[in-house]
Amino acid sequence: MLDALTLDQIRTFVTIADSGSFRSAARKLSRVQSGVSVAIANLEAALGVELFDRSGHRPVLTAQGRVLLGNARDIILRVDVLRAEARGFASGVETELAVSVDTLYPMQDIARAISRMRDDFPAVAIQVWAEAMGGPLDALRKKRCALAIMVGEEFRDPRIRFEPLTSVRQVAVVASTHPLASCRAGRPLEAMDVADHLQIVLTDPSDISAGRDFGVVSARTCRVNTQDTKYDLILGGAGWGRLPIWRVERDLEQGRLARLDVSALGRDGEMTSSAYLAHRRDEALGPAARTLSDLLTGAAETTATRNEQGPRDIYLVV
Repeated sequence: MLDALTLDQIRTFVTIADSGSFRSAARKLSRVQSGVSVAIANLEAALGVELFDRSGHRPVLTAQGRVLLGNARDIILRVDVLRAEARGFASGVETELAVSVDTLYPMQDIARAISRMRDDFPAVAIQVWAEAMGGPLDALRKKRCALAIMVGEEFRDPRIRFEPLTSVRQVAVVASTHPLASCRAGRPLEAMDVADHLQIVLTDPSDISAGRDFGVVSARTCRVNTQDTKYDLILGGAGWGRLPIWRVERDLEQGRLARLDVSALGRDGEMTSSAYLAHRRDEALGPAARTLSDLLTGAAETTATRNEQGPRDIYLVV
């Protein structure tokens, strides 16, 4: 009967599927292998289907098992969320709060929100990490932070909740002394126009996007590990790339940098993305984290309203 199902059986099922064997699952669950086998046998009896084909050296999910695995993961996630919410009701103020921020998001906005949050929670120690690309998601997955700000749609995880903050513009720039700066007038640049020029590209500090490139057009690239290094190399004339306008606006106004209309990167060499506030579904936010979250989302709503009513925009770049 389905009423005989237990959460322990479901967790055991998922652990075996993830680890690849009954023995590995028993080790992860700190149980004897026979106990794991009994739990799966009872689960299969309750469901009336065979979850694993045990005829080979390692158990292999059956067709029914593959379908039910998704349901099992969903059940575990919902239970973890339930427990997290319950812990949150009983929790006090956290002693420290860690935040991971995508390097494309203006840190001044984070600073203003933290300053207001500390009016209510002055004793909470704050950690802020500026991380590129998959870094904020990796920080949430590994529980290195309670809140993260992520830019773009490339990195997602069902365990993470996302709340939209603001729109993000991306533009390409090059030093005014660079040969590409003199080629930019009159027509958009094709991929072949920039193919032989060094493109400065930010690398992902995590392994989330291993083997993937985003916005890489040139055949020749220089990989860097920080946004500051990328900015310095572009400003110094080593190559071209995309940078946040809030970072380069003054350089553009004073003629040190020039924008590039690279057609492969969107209309007028621009692309719009979105920034999101993210946190784990299975971890309750403490009072300070909830306050900071409210301040950040509230500031985003104010910015959106101001942009609708007035000419001033917020410019960001991937």
